[in-house]
Amino acid sequence: MTPKRPAQAEAIPDTVDRPLRAKPRIEPYAALDLGTNSCRMLIARPEGDHMGIIDSFSKAVQLGAGLETSGTLSRLSIRRTVQALRVCQRKLEQHGVRQMRLVATEACRRARNGASFVAQVRRETGLALEVITPEEEARLAVVSCGPLVHPSSEQLLVVDIGGGSTELVWIDLSRVPPRQRSAAVLSLHDCSFANARFGARVVDWISVPLGVATLRERFADVQDDAGAFALMSWYFEESLADFIPYEGTHRRDGFQIVGTSGTVTTVAASHLGLRRYDRAQVDGLELTSDQIDAVIREYLRLGPEGRRSDARIGRDRHMLIMPGAAILQALLRVWPTDRLSVADRGLREGLLYAQMSRDGVFPTADRPNGAPARRKG
Repeated sequence: MTPKRPAQAEAIPDTVDRPLRAKPRIEPYAALDLGTNSCRMLIARPEGDHMGIIDSFSKAVQLGAGLETSGTLSRLSIRRTVQALRVCQRKLEQHGVRQMRLVATEACRRARNGASFVAQVRRETGLALEVITPEEEARLAVVSCGPLVHPSSEQLLVVDIGGGSTELVWIDLSRVPPRQRSAAVLSLHDCSFANARFGARVVDWISVPLGVATLRERFADVQDDAGAFALMSWYFEESLADFIPYEGTHRRDGFQIVGTSGTVTTVAASHLGLRRYDRAQVDGLELTSDQIDAVIREYLRLGPEGRRSDARIGRDRHMLIMPGAAILQALLRVWPTDRLSVADRGLREGLLYAQMSRDGVFPTADRPNGAPARRKG
């Protein structure tokens, strides 16, 4: 996504006799995404033709641990999460952030004590969490992926695999001129799916209450590693039965799947053999279905202990990579495609884009597409 510097940021004195005036300082923006497994925050400001990251935070708080069976957020999970949010609060103060959106998703939507948890966070940290709807979560994830949309894509499927839920959005871009397709997706930041503009038509969307954490909990009693993987994959596929495009047909030419999640980026990093994660190599990468299958087969060959020590996966993700891979495999089985676009971006980036666009420091849908060059795996 490519922000545009506001005109006033390039102020030039109207006479050489006057001293140069300092450029107005653009206020920082923050976006916090509290999910079922992770608490992640970005602080950024628009800088020229890009979004400049000032600070970030990411912690696997496991807020939804045990939620699948108990229906509530546990005291231990709440304690871990509040501690992480205190760190976020200090960072917001340190950088003087006034423009922010702090959102919570599936765990807080489902938990019986979700509202009391939000109130507790407000009392103990001063942070006002906003529990957003599944539609807004899906819409903002789609917006974050706008710059990765191919000009040739007539049918677009964006998949966001989270800790507690998985969002899928199918968008028909066939009536949008190729050069405007990325901008049409970005325009969803300020309208509902039903009122999508600039020719983008949301055919259908779904929020499946199964993510990497909840799917793992559901099959935690299955001891056989390969058997658990197969069960998770088929179980997730069954949950897609009500998704309208499921029964439809599509041409591979002009169809694009964009995947945004820790699962997708981890698979990409494993394919590249990265022992230290590098966003610059992963974001925008295109993986073939054969390459994804090869990585998943390698995960199964390694087994639980091998995955635990694999530097490409990381210790924070080794227990969740197989549920995520099971979801990814199910998606590629349902909608066979030659390539999947990897997006190291998601809800936080969508939140930042929406705030900056609202304030006029980001482009509107009629701005030419600024998508980065795509790399092939």
